[in-house]
Amino acid sequence: MKRKKIYNPSSNESLTDRKIFSGNPHGILNFTKAKYQWALKLWDLMEANTWFPREVDTTDDVRDYNFNLTPAEKRMYDLVWSQLISMDSFQTNNLADNINPYITAPEINAILARQAYEEANHSKSYAVMVEAICDNTDMIYEMEKYDEVLREKNDYISSVYEELAGDVSDEKLLLAMVANQILEGIYFYSGFTSIYALARAGKMLGSAQMIRFIQRDEITHLLIFQNMINSVRKERPDLFSEKIIEKIYDMFEKAGELEIKWGKYITQNQIMGFTDDIITTYIHYLIDQRLTAIGLKAKYGASHPIKWVDDFSKFNDQRSNFFESKVTNYSKGSLSFDDF
Repeated sequence: MKRKKIYNPSSNESLTDRKIFSGNPHGILNFTKAKYQWALKLWDLMEANTWFPREVDTTDDVRDYNFNLTPAEKRMYDLVWSQLISMDSFQTNNLADNINPYITAPEINAILARQAYEEANHSKSYAVMVEAICDNTDMIYEMEKYDEVLREKNDYISSVYEELAGDVSDEKLLLAMVANQILEGIYFYSGFTSIYALARAGKMLGSAQMIRFIQRDEITHLLIFQNMINSVRKERPDLFSEKIIEKIYDMFEKAGELEIKWGKYITQNQIMGFTDDIITTYIHYLIDQRLTAIGLKAKYGASHPIKWVDDFSKFNDQRSNFFESKVTNYSKGSLSFDDF
């Protein structure tokens, strides 16, 4: 598969002929004519959800970090930021270098470009948090050099991206979409939930607010790749062979093992409301949700073990308004999976 041409005036591709990949696009982005209407909906949602790290007040978090966190909580807090920093750094480059050059639907090119911006904005938010709150900024940014468990996770995620970005084929690009669905829908969640667990105990509320904004973005990113995969299934059902489906299940199983190991490692069974057993069940539940979202059967049959996490991530339910920062009252876009 070749990278698409940026400008291709000789193209005669019609709207109905447009494809997720292996198309022949003109190179002109026309928001008034789009085949994939879900992409336009997501663009509008992402635009409505625009936020900036400086909107979040971290003043109280500095006091909590220095005086109210236990040693186990402080260790977990630092490790969470190290891992989230790594993944958003990977994703900013991965989208621009490995995915978007091969996507041949202009409206999807646009939302992937928007996603890349949002991933960079997350990196900016981590910088704000780490610089304002943590003891050793450089250590957090270079943690993978000293922490073997973080290094193992980062090495695996980056190796999958590098493998799928080699000589690109139709099958590889499909699996790359799955790898992105896994990153957006599995790998972030031990970190997110750990911060929410602190907030549930009345600590690090500003950090939890920042995570709420980041998680809302990641849900839209998850929807991008789930819709891409489902659109490819309609256009190219031949790609969903038994061999590919088996590979997808293997990818999810390995991701689950890594995320469960990471969750247990950062919490050490010392964080109230987020025990080792809960971490395992929660990650299995997420895997089942992600598999069924792309038309595959659930693997574990797990039920949601910590529904309070969903309350913490809501923006529009005032009954679960745990944070008093002004940003909770902004009129931002809301998420509904039913729209996609």
